[in-house]
Amino acid sequence: AIQCGADAVYVGAPQFGAREAAGNTVSAIQEIVDFAHPYYVRVYVALNTLLYDRELGAAEKMIHQLYRIGIDGLIVQDVGLLELELPPVPLIASTQMHNATVEKVQFLEAVGFSRVILARELTLEQIRDIRRQTRVELECFVHGALCVGVSGQCHLSYAIGGRSGNRG
Repeated sequence: AIQCGADAVYVGAPQFGAREAAGNTVSAIQEIVDFAHPYYVRVYVALNTLLYDRELGAAEKMIHQLYRIGIDGLIVQDVGLLELELPPVPLIASTQMHNATVEKVQFLEAVGFSRVILARELTLEQIRDIRRQTRVELECFVHGALCVGVSGQCHLSYAIGGRSGNRG
């Protein structure tokens, strides 16, 4: 992607991400960061699943490791992460949070997210309305999803195929 001109790459975290099965390690992500940054390419890591309380400590430790290797942002679903002692890494609200209303995006902006990835199923007019009423950076998908349901509500995919973006 970098050699073809991408200005950013997105990779799954070693744990707690919808793409966890990719098998990335912190050291592999470090190699990506080291390769990308000389080309001014940003590296965003997705830690975008819902966490159990017992997983919060491991998630916090991993976030600190990812910050130390120089990632440019962390894509998250679980707002419970905001209760942790996080390093000053830019937080990006995953589409898995079902960011489908002006009020939701305003909330995420108010609590410190630097970017909000909008729900996949929004119309252009809904996106325009959110843009008019917020200042936070917005991102949206033009296609593609692990699930076939509403963003962040991946229950059907789990029932049919045993996989859900909510738990990787």
